[in-house]
Amino acid sequence: MKKINRVVVTGMGAVTPVGNTVDRYWESLINGVSGACAITKFDCSRFKTRFCCEVKGFDPLEYIDAKECRSMDLYSQYAVAAAHQAFADAKLDRLRGDRYRYGVMFASGIGGLESLQNEIIRFTQKDFSPRFSPHMIIKMISNIAAGIVAMRYDFRGVNYGIVSACASSTTATIDAYNTLRLGNADVIIVGGAEAAVNATAIGGFNAMGALSENNDNYSTASRPFDKTRDGFVLGEGAGALVLETLDHALERNASIIAEVAGGGMTADAYHYALPHPEGRSVFNAMRIAIEDAGMKPQDIDYVNLHATSTPAGDPPELMAVQELFSGSLDTLNVSATKSMTGHLLGAAGVIEAIATIKSIVEGIIPPTINTTNIDPALDVKVDLTLGKAQKKVINAALSNTFGFGGQNASVLLKKYETNR
Repeated sequence: MKKINRVVVTGMGAVTPVGNTVDRYWESLINGVSGACAITKFDCSRFKTRFCCEVKGFDPLEYIDAKECRSMDLYSQYAVAAAHQAFADAKLDRLRGDRYRYGVMFASGIGGLESLQNEIIRFTQKDFSPRFSPHMIIKMISNIAAGIVAMRYDFRGVNYGIVSACASSTTATIDAYNTLRLGNADVIIVGGAEAAVNATAIGGFNAMGALSENNDNYSTASRPFDKTRDGFVLGEGAGALVLETLDHALERNASIIAEVAGGGMTADAYHYALPHPEGRSVFNAMRIAIEDAGMKPQDIDYVNLHATSTPAGDPPELMAVQELFSGSLDTLNVSATKSMTGHLLGAAGVIEAIATIKSIVEGIIPPTINTTNIDPALDVKVDLTLGKAQKKVINAALSNTFGFGGQNASVLLKKYETNR
């Protein structure tokens, strides 16, 4: 029987609407900084929503040469930047082992949507002449970020892209965790990237009625659990984690940041876009993650909520949390960092896992901002960490993400203990 390995985090990287490194991202979170801004990437004057959470000041040439940039969609550029930071943070340049034991799992909910959009626009503008870019396919496919990252570091082991809508990068994290603990790899760079601030995505989400249309107050439009919430705010960016088996990390004297201790994945099996109103499968994703870690609900100190600020999405998650943690609500904190970053779709899970890890390491819970008028229909019984960060000793925490299609994922992260 194979040994079940402990899995630890040894590196992190982030490109977000509130900071293009982990340190800047974290500083913005604990200070309650909103990443919302007017859309600058295309003319949105005729759209219902004219704001988002864009990445600001990103220069891909810090990570990629100009020629290579031309063959990569922006989502892949974000992925390379986040992976580069995580690789450097973990000091993986010192690896000298079997390259087939090193893998990459990089998620995206949509992939290179803008590249596809722009090629179709050019196609129609040229009288439907089929003169497509030879880079179009590799720029648009949602697995290419994983392939690019592997090529950069000569990681020849497990390699694929994960697509489970907005749960994608949490699903990837859990997949990487399971691969490592079963002994099928030593190191995996796991992450998620999204670059969907374009006419196609904004128009599509507007047509669904999913986006906030609060153009007059966009800096506070992402307001989870507020009575006046009217939809999510689209974000973009990427995050990456270096996960490895504890034995491998100790052997190379790596600095261990935190431990991945459990994961739960479920399906609502209810509706293509709406969550089950009672949060039944959200409840079970969290329950499974906690049981997978050999823990109990009362052992959890903090939950980083999915909490997108949609009328339909916020209630069932809160309902599930308050049911699962009914015996320990007085000692539990939850918060919604999407109130600051917006919703990064397939990249949301990994940047929120990074926020959760930083909460554990620093003993600080980032706030839920913008929520000033809690929806009375929600019957809130848990501390939402409203307005400002709170200091708290955090030994174990959950990070939740849920996606269209009813795909739910919850990962359990904990403080690393040498004597376990």
